Amino acid sequence: MDNDPNTGTTKPPRLLEQLRDAIRRRHYSLRTEETYVHWVKRFIYFSGKRHPAELGAVEVTAFLNYLARERDVAAATQNQALSALLFLYKEALARPLPWLDELDRARRPARVPTVLTKDEVRRLLANLEGTRWLMASLLYGAGLRLRECLKLRVKDIDFEYRQIVVRDGKGAKDRVTMLPAAVVELLKAHLVHVKALHERDMASGRGDVELPHALARKYPRAAYQWGWKFVFPSHKLSTDPRTGVLRRHHVYENYVARGVARAARAAGIVKPVSCHTLRHSFATHLLEAGYDIRTVQELLGHADVSTTMIYTHVLNRGGRGVASPLDAGAATRASGAAT
Repeated sequence: MDNDPNTGTTKPPRLLEQLRDAIRRRHYSLRTEETYVHWVKRFIYFSGKRHPAELGAVEVTAFLNYLARERDVAAATQNQALSALLFLYKEALARPLPWLDELDRARRPARVPTVLTKDEVRRLLANLEGTRWLMASLLYGAGLRLRECLKLRVKDIDFEYRQIVVRDGKGAKDRVTMLPAAVVELLKAHLVHVKALHERDMASGRGDVELPHALARKYPRAAYQWGWKFVFPSHKLSTDPRTGVLRRHHVYENYVARGVARAARAAGIVKPVSCHTLRHSFATHLLEAGYDIRTVQELLGHADVSTTMIYTHVLNRGGRGVASPLDAGAATRASGAAT
């Protein structure tokens, strides 16, 4: 809180400060914080710059309906805005909103994920090299989300058991997935260079790393330990937007995202390809190989098996494994056409 120099009293924190404080107390990610602040600002401007404490369910419904009707946003975008405003009123203003009966929900279309064939994956990876190849190989070979790959710590790579422990994944859950044998030697060589960088940082007095939640207070020296370092550190130091501390963070997500996009173009792949396409391909290829869907669910970290089942719709076996009647009679017609 700020002190008022005229009255000597303590002024309550501003709205966005309250929002950020509530988000950080719950250990939400910086991306979530930025997203929630963005939607709260848009809501305030939409409502004529009135304070949300003066508004309620009617104004929130009007804003969300505007997004769906006038802006024609996707269902995920409207849900994002809804989550931000529900959080604002419940956690920051302590005024939970009632059920929004008049809300027009944007429809979420049922889409099948884009999946690469095994040959397309090979061609894509062949157009990557160095750290980008290593990261893309983990996205495909271990089914990692991009953020999970970026946030990998040295201690979470287990070469003996050939596994990766994914910490604080989607939904704040941990899980274990495989470490592909094809990356082991190159990953070990990569970590030799990363450790040398760590030692140079330690010698220059910049050897600490960001730690999750309150671990820095509980274990003050952990930030300087090799095991807590990012597997894929940035080439330069950057300032932590929350604390203002200058330190080495992990590489920025565009580092690998743009590399994958360029590799897909170079490989002549006409499908839309992103980093997440490699995760989709991982799941589909495991199911094609006959692995149990529950096993694939655990490797992906899905809370519900119904999420994993979407990959059964894109298996490389035609329409759900059913042979087309055209194919069934193709041989007969072909022989008849030849005569």
